[in-house]
Amino acid sequence: MFYGILRDLVESTTSATQAATAAAETTEDVTISVEEIVEQVTNDPATFFDGVLQWLKSIAGNLVGAALIIIIGFWVSKKIVKIIKKGMLKAKNDYTVITFIGSVVNIILKFIIIISALAVLGVDITSILTAFGAAMVAIGLALQNSLSNIASGVLIILNKPFKAGDILEFQGMTGTVVKIDLFNTHMKTYDNREIIVPNSIMTGDSVINCTSQDKRRVDLKFSISYDDDILKVKGLLYTLIANYDLVMKDPEPAVYVGSHADSAIIIEVKLWTDPANYWKVYYYMMENVKLLFDKEGITIPFPQVVVHNAEEEKEKKN
Repeated sequence: MFYGILRDLVESTTSATQAATAAAETTEDVTISVEEIVEQVTNDPATFFDGVLQWLKSIAGNLVGAALIIIIGFWVSKKIVKIIKKGMLKAKNDYTVITFIGSVVNIILKFIIIISALAVLGVDITSILTAFGAAMVAIGLALQNSLSNIASGVLIILNKPFKAGDILEFQGMTGTVVKIDLFNTHMKTYDNREIIVPNSIMTGDSVINCTSQDKRRVDLKFSISYDDDILKVKGLLYTLIANYDLVMKDPEPAVYVGSHADSAIIIEVKLWTDPANYWKVYYYMMENVKLLFDKEGITIPFPQVVVHNAEEEKEKKN
C-alpha cells in the first residue's frame, strides 16, 4: 500500500513537471516570435505593415464574424445567467448558491464564446487549449492555498453549514455573513466592521452558528443576599419576564437557585427568544433587573475586603 501511494505521488509530480515544462516552452516560443516581430518592424517597417494590412483584408469577413459572435454571445450568456438565477430564485434556493452558480456559468459561457471567436479567425484552438491546460497546471501548483479556498467554498455552498444572513461566532469574533465567494467568507460585525476569512479556515475550524435554529436561549445569573426572600425574588423575576413580549412563552421561562456562593445566592434565569432578538432580551433583563431590585429593596452583594490592623487589635486586647 505504501509503495502504491509513493508510485502515485511520483507519477503526479512527473505529470505536473511535464506540464510546467510545456508551459515554459510555449512561453519561450512566444517570446522568440515577439522578438522576431520587433526586429522586422525595426528593419523593414513598410513591408511589415503592408503584410499586416494584407492579413487584415484577408480576414475582414472573419473579423466581422468574430465580433458578432462576441457581441451576441455575451448578450445571450447574460440572458442565460439571468434565467438560471430567476429559476433558482423561484425554486427558493439560497442566495449564496444562486450567486455562486451564476458566476461559474457566466465564466464558462464567456470562455466558450472567446474560443469560438478565435476559431472563426483561423487560430489553432488545439494549441491554445494545450497551452492553457499546461498553464493551469503550473498555476495550480503555485496557488495550492487558493485552490484549497475554492474547494472549501464549494463545500460550504453544497453542505450549507451557514449562509448569508447567519450570525457566526468564530475564533473570538462575532459577525453576520454578508456573502460567500470562491475564496473568502465575508462577515460584518455589530459595529459595522468587515471580517474576511479564507474559506479553508472556515471549513477547518469550529464555527458556532447562532441563527441556524428557530429559537435561542438567553442564560443569565443574578446575585442576591442570603438575607433576601428567595421566593419573592423569583416572583419578581417571573413578573418582569411575563411583561416582555420578546420572550417566548413556549418553552417556558425558568428561574432557579443556581448555587450558594461565598457571599451571595446565585439566581439563574433561562429565557427563550428569536435569535435576532437575543441581545435585545439580554440587555433588557440586565437593566430592568437592577432597577427592580433597587425598587423592591433586594440586595445585590459585591465582594468586600475587611482589613484588620494588628497593632490596633493588640492595643484593644491590652
